[in-house]
Amino acid sequence: MGTLWQDIRYALRMLRKSPGFTAVAVLTLALGIGANTAIFSVVEGVVLAPLPYNQSDRLVVVWESNLHFKRTVWPSYPNFQDWRRSAGSFQQMAALRWQDYDLTSPGESAHLIGEEISSGFLATLSVKLILGRNFSQQEDLRGGTPVVIISNRFWRNRFSGSPKALGKTVTLNGVDYPVVGVLPPDFRFGDEPVDVYTPLGQGDPLMLDPRGAPAVLSIARLKPGVSIAQAQAEMTTIQTHLEQLYPDANRGLGTDVVPLKQVMIGDVGRTLLLLWGAVGLVLLIACANVANLLLARSAGRTSEFAIRSALGASRTRVVRQLLTESTLLSLAGAGLGLSVAKWGIAPVLAAVPGSLPRSENIGVNAAVLLFTLGVSIAVGILFGLAPALKSSKIDLQASLKEGGRSATHAHHRVQAGLLIIQMALTLVLLVGAGLLFRTIRHMWETNPGFDTQHVITFKVGFSPSLSKTAPSMRTAYRQLLERVRMIPGVQAVDFTYIVPLVGEDNVAPFWIGSQKPAVVQAAPRMMVFDTGPDYLRAMGPVFHSG
Repeated sequence: MGTLWQDIRYALRMLRKSPGFTAVAVLTLALGIGANTAIFSVVEGVVLAPLPYNQSDRLVVVWESNLHFKRTVWPSYPNFQDWRRSAGSFQQMAALRWQDYDLTSPGESAHLIGEEISSGFLATLSVKLILGRNFSQQEDLRGGTPVVIISNRFWRNRFSGSPKALGKTVTLNGVDYPVVGVLPPDFRFGDEPVDVYTPLGQGDPLMLDPRGAPAVLSIARLKPGVSIAQAQAEMTTIQTHLEQLYPDANRGLGTDVVPLKQVMIGDVGRTLLLLWGAVGLVLLIACANVANLLLARSAGRTSEFAIRSALGASRTRVVRQLLTESTLLSLAGAGLGLSVAKWGIAPVLAAVPGSLPRSENIGVNAAVLLFTLGVSIAVGILFGLAPALKSSKIDLQASLKEGGRSATHAHHRVQAGLLIIQMALTLVLLVGAGLLFRTIRHMWETNPGFDTQHVITFKVGFSPSLSKTAPSMRTAYRQLLERVRMIPGVQAVDFTYIVPLVGEDNVAPFWIGSQKPAVVQAAPRMMVFDTGPDYLRAMGPVFHSG
């Protein structure tokens, strides 16, 4: 340790003697390490970090799959209930539906994002309430007592975080829901924050009752010792039995058991890993740059190394001294790179198309700091090793003579090799960047089928008094449309259930003519948009000729 401390003090003196070289090297490394740290913080938060649930690797999603179209969909609620009764591979099985609500009490009115969850949903995730209790099985039935579990944010905003919130009433869509539980502050399921949770079994019968109609997302927790393959085999057997019992609704349908983390991440994991690989090339180029700088600098220190060797310094001692200098440079670059990473995370998030899942986990945490430390030490050894080894191979007689050339020629050969590596990496990076920009340009030039300019969307919630009957709701919609049309600058306005290109779909089978196919599940599929008569004019479709 004493020798190491001596090497560090000597390295600091040598770096202070060359402030220009030190500044250029540190800045070069800061950009490379900072960019890698920023990307790693995103990869760690989205891909590598476990889900925030107990034993999250045991959590799965059970899809219903259309065997004719190789496509997974949400199962119908009756199928889910049969799965839950029959499956023995799972400790718990639960379901949910996302549901918007209009809040009228307590406080001022607001439009809320909510979830309808089955009674075992929170137990399946092993989430414990900080106040109150979960839904009972009796409450999770049609005609059960309306109750609500609220998020921690809603609890603090609407009830000031008071324990007396239990039993208080929350009015959603004109129905009074007593509060029976409060969730912990870090709980989240899905990309959007949810404020209220109501029993799934009390949901809309038009959505939940039909067998064969996609209605719920089904999650489950595997029993200890049960693999996904075993659960998949059991679910296939159960679905085959349901097909025999209900052939009209289940013919041609299978099941697909997938890890919950895989569903939450989607395809963005591969995109992030490719982006990380590209930024890794930038770091290698930075290493080649600094290695060349070190070689050029060590060429001027030939006499110093020769004298140290003549005084008895071994080759290992010289190499260790030079690696200490390069590692200190790398650590300084890493320290500055952390600042680069902190403000560089936002551009990385903006560069990934769509909303990034699990973005709330992204930040400079302990794992990111350990990664940065490890990378800085590895990089210091990487770019310092070749110059150190070359500088330690000294011909004492030639080096001590004024104008000795052997060492200089050797340095030039190593520099030429590093330059070739640097140019090759740069060429790979430029080709990859060119292909990426070409892909982005083609995506921008893709015709979406409607005019994307000057089109805005917003959600609408009506007072419960206006939505008690279908005629009163139609009247409210028409009045709202007329008021929006009167706004200066508005050319057209209408309603739709699904906004194009936002990741949602409403797929339905179709056939031509009045003859219904024998197997509806095998019929072709089409996207269905529920709209009003002015929708096409509002969207300005490119291919619309009417």
